[in-house]
Amino acid sequence: MALRNLLRFSLVLVLFLFTSAAWTFADEPAKEGYVPQAPLKKLDLQNGDSFVFLGDSITHQCLYTQYVEDFFYQRMPHLRLKFHNSGVGGARAWDALARFDEDVAAYKPKYVSILLGMNDGTYQSFDQATFDAYHRDMTTVIEKIVATGATPLLMTPTMYDSRASRMFPRKGRTYSDGLLTQYNAVLTYYGTWLRGVATENGYGFVDMWGPLNNLTIAARKTDPAFTIIKDAIHPDAPGQAVMAVAMIDDLGLKAPLSNIRIQVNGKDTPKVTSMGGIISDPKHTPKGVEFAWLAKGLPWVLPEEAAVGVNLTKLGHKNSREALEIHGLAPGRYELSIDGTVVGTWSSEQLSRHVELQANDKTPQYQQALEVAHRNRSRNSGPVRNLRNEWRRFQRYARAKHAAQTDEARKEVAEMELGLEGLSERVARHAADAKKLEDRIFAVNQPIPRMYVLTRVVAEAKKPATN
Repeated sequence: MALRNLLRFSLVLVLFLFTSAAWTFADEPAKEGYVPQAPLKKLDLQNGDSFVFLGDSITHQCLYTQYVEDFFYQRMPHLRLKFHNSGVGGARAWDALARFDEDVAAYKPKYVSILLGMNDGTYQSFDQATFDAYHRDMTTVIEKIVATGATPLLMTPTMYDSRASRMFPRKGRTYSDGLLTQYNAVLTYYGTWLRGVATENGYGFVDMWGPLNNLTIAARKTDPAFTIIKDAIHPDAPGQAVMAVAMIDDLGLKAPLSNIRIQVNGKDTPKVTSMGGIISDPKHTPKGVEFAWLAKGLPWVLPEEAAVGVNLTKLGHKNSREALEIHGLAPGRYELSIDGTVVGTWSSEQLSRHVELQANDKTPQYQQALEVAHRNRSRNSGPVRNLRNEWRRFQRYARAKHAAQTDEARKEVAEMELGLEGLSERVARHAADAKKLEDRIFAVNQPIPRMYVLTRVVAEAKKPATN
């Protein structure tokens, strides 16, 4: 009897909720002329376009932004974009509004990516008033971006790694239960709202939270102590590589680098097809094959400190595949040299299936791409970081001015304002220094013709005859 009453009560409750929802929707008038928007499918960047990375300390780290820049420098060396990092440590959406005109709009961006929310949630359990403030300020940020003529690229907050908080507790910090058990879920809520905004309005959207969490869970199945966010908040270089891949994937830029397919047909000139470059002078030699190859770009190569993230995401295979496929070779093992450097040895069978070169650090093109990455690392760790530190000083001032209620507080604000004199000049100087380093990147990132020589080094052993 008790079970029957419980079922009857549940049915009444469901009917009540259903009819309440129906009345709610019925009270909302349909929007006349409503046209659903498609979220941004792919970035459309042209030479000279400006791209701004707006964010907090995770952007201020100059890592995922650097790796995305590397993608363009290496994969699209013909394209000269204007990148501007607009991240400041500790920033919330309100802080982005305080510096928006000079630190975002002034760069006349075509696209602005937004990575805010980690600080806006205030590192506690979900609180409606806190979310309402984030909702209000983020909505204003988005509206101001649209008003400049740019397209917003909304990005979910990244992962809060509560396990890392437990493994590596910071001295002097106490961790509330809400922070350790609920904050990562709070960030999911914020990101889900952003997904809806992007979908409804046709903006770009990047899921940062999902890849970081999914790859971490997968790695912890074999290593429970695994983390790529040691301080729980700021992804380390491998985690920032995961973030860069998420941007390239979700913004429609994922594509192979090149594919070379050669069919040896017994003639001096083999049949060739290719993608991502131009083959010239292909020859079938007594010992193998040789040809010249001019690629349209370089492999996407990140600095050594990001290697774990590169491997976790299979960055090379999925985002920069450089394949070589050769059919019709005499059975045996073959040695491949590029510009006189031996890069590997494979069997004729392996070559017929294809081999991938994008992660082969012996190839000249890999080393060329690595030099680009190293130069961009110097650019970001030097003048770009210095520029961001100038805006961190401004943020402290803007917050103090906003909060000042007493004469003493206003006096402190006036002193801080004196310290900001010359801000524009210092920012311009750092930007000029960054531009000089970028010029050096473009002096070394242009593909050049490479000579490929494939030579048989070991013939396939003959199988013994059987009676």
